[in-house]
Amino acid sequence: MSETATAATATKWVLDPTHSEVQFKIKHLVISTVTGSFKSFQGTMESPGDDNFENAQLEFSLDVDSIDTNQEMRDGHLKGEEFFDVAKFPTIKFVSTAFVKDGDAYKVTGNLTMKDVTKPVTLEAEYGGSAVDFYGNHKAGFEVSGKINRKEFGLTWGGITEAGAIVLGDDVKLIANVQFAKQA
Repeated sequence: MSETATAATATKWVLDPTHSEVQFKIKHLVISTVTGSFKSFQGTMESPGDDNFENAQLEFSLDVDSIDTNQEMRDGHLKGEEFFDVAKFPTIKFVSTAFVKDGDAYKVTGNLTMKDVTKPVTLEAEYGGSAVDFYGNHKAGFEVSGKINRKEFGLTWGGITEAGAIVLGDDVKLIANVQFAKQA
């Protein structure tokens, strides 16, 4: 099949932010986990068909200034120069390079850019299925998860308490429950 014919049959999708969420989890003092989220994000996907996502192309970005850990002082620290440095690096971006069926899920590999550092990452995307909503819109849902090392992306701030406990873990769990709307 030619590229023109493939492009003509591709299904275009846009992320529905009102039915999606993006969260992260990180160890605090090695004894508990802090959960945070990003409230503003957008994404697009192009798939070979309505229910076929093998080799789909995905682009996703989030507004770092929308970070919310349910604690205003911590959010301010995360937005500052010691962490995300929102003034210089306002977005985090992901662009897929592979979208491969793996059993009941997909492995999504792509380039994640954070603080002007781009690294390849692989995430798992569990396909929740597709449905038509009350307004006739065709939707597809995924639960995306993975783990990154924050220090590999320039988020190197660290601290040790007086008792010798590490303040913040290096590994960050990523969880996104996303719903895409098919475009006409």
